[in-house]
Amino acid sequence: MLDADLKTQLKAYLEKVTHPIELVASLDNSDKSQELLGLLQDIESLSDKVSLSRNGNDARKPSFAINRVGTDVGVRFAGIPMGHEFTSLVLALLQVGGHPSKATQDVIEQVRNLEGEYVFETFMSLSCHSCPDTVQALNLMSVINPNIKHVAIDGALFQDEVNERQVMSVPTVFLNGEPFDQGRMTIEQIAARLDSGAEQRAAEQIKTKAAFDVLVVGGGPAGAAAAIYAARKGIRTGVAAERFGGQVLDTMAIENFISVTYTEGPKLAASLEQHVHEYDVDVMNLQRAEQLIPADEPNGLIEVRLANGASLKSKTVILSTGARWRNMNVPGEQEYRNKGVTYCPHCDGPLFKGKRVAVIGGGNSGVEAAIDLAGIVGHVTLLEFDSKLRADEVLQRKLRSLPNVKVIVSAQTTEVLGDDKVTALAYTDRTSGESHRVALEGIFVQIGLLPNTEWLKGTLKLSPRGEIEVDARGETSIPGVFAAGDVTTVPFKQIVIAMGEGAKASLSAFDHLIRMPVVEREVEAA
Repeated sequence: MLDADLKTQLKAYLEKVTHPIELVASLDNSDKSQELLGLLQDIESLSDKVSLSRNGNDARKPSFAINRVGTDVGVRFAGIPMGHEFTSLVLALLQVGGHPSKATQDVIEQVRNLEGEYVFETFMSLSCHSCPDTVQALNLMSVINPNIKHVAIDGALFQDEVNERQVMSVPTVFLNGEPFDQGRMTIEQIAARLDSGAEQRAAEQIKTKAAFDVLVVGGGPAGAAAAIYAARKGIRTGVAAERFGGQVLDTMAIENFISVTYTEGPKLAASLEQHVHEYDVDVMNLQRAEQLIPADEPNGLIEVRLANGASLKSKTVILSTGARWRNMNVPGEQEYRNKGVTYCPHCDGPLFKGKRVAVIGGGNSGVEAAIDLAGIVGHVTLLEFDSKLRADEVLQRKLRSLPNVKVIVSAQTTEVLGDDKVTALAYTDRTSGESHRVALEGIFVQIGLLPNTEWLKGTLKLSPRGEIEVDARGETSIPGVFAAGDVTTVPFKQIVIAMGEGAKASLSAFDHLIRMPVVEREVEAA
């Protein structure tokens, strides 16, 4: 099952196991069960601390548990955790086997102290780059706290259950049989959801923080670069981020980040966070900014109010709140979000195997999505508002070569239709004015990004598109407030550009600080 290189790497990892672990397989006569058995036998052969039992009686087959011998500590996988989930498998083996995690001690104690019984089920797909974070978080929680149980389920392998429970987006998490949440989640986010007092404790802690020299709002590539450049100057630096990594977490293949021929969004996001933590930066994650209050006097402190009621103050602020997927804004879209309407073809495509789907958008993202989906689903209809596709010609040629793809241009989507889930999409031909309906089961929206600036309206100058207007130095219309990345008017929304703009905004903020009157700076420091 595993090639020689993977076996060598896994053997080295398994040397870190300190407690004996048992793999308990639940199998039937299917080819997939034999495939799973081969994987488990390979793992067993690599360590004398790993044993294998075929006596599992779980209803989902093939599946297996990883149990710490002599305890009730364990995790379960329903399916064969390869692809993006192979890392989840390795971490589960290590953590059940007693190797410590990289979670902070505060988070570990928070999870350990959770009271009650929690049975989590995560539906994932092996091609989903968002799923491993959620799977790994819940696996770790089940290792830390015996009252927490978790099974990761490959939705593509258990299609009947996916259909019965109307899972149309991954990761989808159930808690004690009821829907809990959808989308990427960290251990901090899940623990905060379960711990009712977490938000208030965080707010109280934030209220005690002294003013920063530079406060970065947002933790994507621009925010990370800004924080690193500020911290390297030896000044007091803070980062308030709703989710560290930002839009990069939702990006699959990255092939244009200079000097790195290929990486994936979650890996890059993890590297960004690790790099920031190498410096003396106060990182406040899971914090959403709700209001920016300019200084009430020249060179005074700027205030950022957070959703939890706390406020942060700083001499300068760098706004790098990024952007999010743009919605179609048609009837039915929100009603059927994650019930057929989705925004990630890599994550959710396997759930629509053999079905009919539409892709909205004829730019590079839309055409790439249609190409990827064509190899999984039964049929793809691509709808573009313009009179022609806007994607690169090399992508268009590939799209035209696919037999199960239909392209419709000059198409204005008007409504998403369904019962409990999506059943059709309505559109108007912009040339003839005629209305049409396409019967389908899934809609993948790929029509660009929307800046996260609603909370800034009426405070500083925004463009007609809602982007923060900045000059060549990253300065906004408010003295001491700078901005960088996809949230600004800087053209071309690219990771490498966002990083450069974050660095530039940070250098501009430092320049602003050193030009502040010395007397006022001394008074504030006192």
